Amino acid sequence: MHAIGIDIGGTKIAGALVNESGEILRMDRRKTPAGDPKAIVDSVVDLIEQLSAGEDVVSAGVAAAGFIDAEQSTVYYAPNINWRSEPLRADLRQRLPGFDITVDNDANAAGWAEYRFGAGRGVHDMTLLTIGTGVGGAIVADERLLRGGFGAAGEIGHLRVVPGGLPCGCGQRGCIEQYGSGRALLRMANEIADAGGIGQTLAEVRREHTELTGTLVAELIDADDPGAIAALRELGGWLGQACASIGAVLDPEVFVFGGGVAAAGEKLLEPIREAYLAHLPARGFHPEPRFTTAELVNDAGVVGAADLARLHGLLNLGVEQARG
Repeated sequence: MHAIGIDIGGTKIAGALVNESGEILRMDRRKTPAGDPKAIVDSVVDLIEQLSAGEDVVSAGVAAAGFIDAEQSTVYYAPNINWRSEPLRADLRQRLPGFDITVDNDANAAGWAEYRFGAGRGVHDMTLLTIGTGVGGAIVADERLLRGGFGAAGEIGHLRVVPGGLPCGCGQRGCIEQYGSGRALLRMANEIADAGGIGQTLAEVRREHTELTGTLVAELIDADDPGAIAALRELGGWLGQACASIGAVLDPEVFVFGGGVAAAGEKLLEPIREAYLAHLPARGFHPEPRFTTAELVNDAGVVGAADLARLHGLLNLGVEQARG
């Protein structure tokens, strides 16, 4: 059974027709009209109609950044789109009669894709952290996506690691998002550039380009620049500390890291492992999880959204058959 996955991002809306093995059969994109929620719905409807043309498809999943209710229907808060208690599933069902529509958090969709078809396949318990501008997360516990009683579980970026620390956009202070994100990496790189010494090259690149960007820092990390590597190791240390706290509660078999910063690969994973072990309760008596980077990368959102929609459609079909 094929299904359609839609991933609503800050700059683009991606859509894909996906088979039950997680393979993308057809894909298309639209620019995100971020200031116009109605236009976003129009774009999603257009993508679903286009991708389903000529196909026997009845399930479509939509992934978006924000808090989604436990019924996978309402976006009750989205940070980049003016959605507040938005009945997104009802709006789409009205426009797309005959389609079984599900709505999910984008990190949940990406995490599910990695669990089913990527770096987490074959395990029962997995935690995904997406290291981009912020820090997102998804949790698979006992082979099920953990959504929580209100649908907002997995907000790993707002795990507090520094009491009274840096202010966060969520309204609290000291969240891991302020210490383990791409934005945090830039702050750390600038601080190292200001200090001189190993930050000399960072400072020179900053002068040449007016400011440091994620791309510039990534290039310096690839070149093993000491200052950029020091910033990355500091970032990894905070992430490893957060993973130790997550491990004490969830005990995953594998931690998967996605997002742009994860492209650093082993250079990021090494300090994460070191900090994890340094903060792990009962170290030496506790099995150690595996740490790895995501495999599906930019396709994870659409693949996960489609697979979750397909499984939801099969569940509904089973219920209808049982009733019949």
